[in-house]
Amino acid sequence: MMTHLEVNSIPALIDEFDPFNLVDPFPFYVKARSEAPIFYSPELNYWVVTRYEDIKAVFKDLTTFSSEITGKPLIPFSPAVQKVLDEGEFAVSSGISGMMPPDHTRIRSFINKGLTPRRIEKLEEPIRRRTNELIDLFINDGRADLVRQLTYDLPALVVFMLLGVPDEDVLYVKQWAASRIAITWGDLTEEERIWHAHQMVKYWRYCLDLIEKRFVEPRDDLPSDLVRIYQEGDRSISKHEMGRVCYAMLFAGHETTSNMLAEGIKTLLTHRDKWAELCTNPSLIPEAVEEVLRYCPSIFAWRRLVKKPTTLAGVDLPEGAQLLLVLGSANRDEACFHAGETFDIHRANAKHHLTFGHGVKYCLGAPLARLEGRIVLEELTRRLPSLRLKPDQTFEYVPNTSFRGPSHLWVEWD
Repeated sequence: MMTHLEVNSIPALIDEFDPFNLVDPFPFYVKARSEAPIFYSPELNYWVVTRYEDIKAVFKDLTTFSSEITGKPLIPFSPAVQKVLDEGEFAVSSGISGMMPPDHTRIRSFINKGLTPRRIEKLEEPIRRRTNELIDLFINDGRADLVRQLTYDLPALVVFMLLGVPDEDVLYVKQWAASRIAITWGDLTEEERIWHAHQMVKYWRYCLDLIEKRFVEPRDDLPSDLVRIYQEGDRSISKHEMGRVCYAMLFAGHETTSNMLAEGIKTLLTHRDKWAELCTNPSLIPEAVEEVLRYCPSIFAWRRLVKKPTTLAGVDLPEGAQLLLVLGSANRDEACFHAGETFDIHRANAKHHLTFGHGVKYCLGAPLARLEGRIVLEELTRRLPSLRLKPDQTFEYVPNTSFRGPSHLWVEWD
């Protein structure tokens, strides 16, 4: 078995590890999967797990590998930052991704009563309408920044439709989501952390207020469905926990999808023959969405906490060890995906990716993300088949360990 000391005896690999740089992290993980598929990062105090089967095994075993650290800051908060959060009655566990059974099972069951396939299907027409309204605003310009003009706003508008949030609040919630990424997964100064902590308090109060309003004035949206189920006698979830559901969905329902759309379009336009194929044969778009999710996942890494001493792929892990599960590496592992570094929209097993997790923690929003990806690609390939990347642009990514998507995406067309 490989010991902690032996894992640390690969200094060259550890020196190359740059966990906050997601511009092009993939070549490093090709080497890591081969040389040290599980290694310890002193910088993060995390064990970095890079192979598909190892990460899948971790996802399947919640008893040994707890999700309780999922929403906690990668770098612990200072007393000053914690004071801001405490005074605002905000806890880093305010979402649901870090919850464990039986609480997670209870709340997920309650959500499923409201987040039905019919509720998702009702969104297809408004998503298509919103997509075309945004395209209409730039289609005659010959060039656009698709992040700023399409992919940044659309998923927020969609999840706001689902949650009944007015359009005028889009900017606020997007800014709060950016603060959540920065304060949880970023590498910030103390001053920056305090500023973002104040934003998180505003975010949390907004979510609680959203639920309170639905008790007074119900609408045709998911929070109203949850309130109705509660009022009809299902008290398995509290009002406070309903706020946690809204907090989780307002974030997960758009930030990751924004990145998926932008990085997916960028990847397809980088592989221009694949874009042309979708324009000619749009029936391939669902398969292309799955390959985008595999090849360039917007959720690049996730986390788990070791609850008891265990061994993973020959590496001894002590109780309390923290794991960084690199989904972006697992999704290209050639032990599972033939020619994993190749983008192939005809890949038969693309759906086996781990981007949405695995097992009881599988992402609740996966059907909605797939629906948005399909509709956006259908409308862009139909209306702008000559779309291409603007030459000589530099793609920038927000420094963090877990969420990957370009800050801008300049395109041109004839």
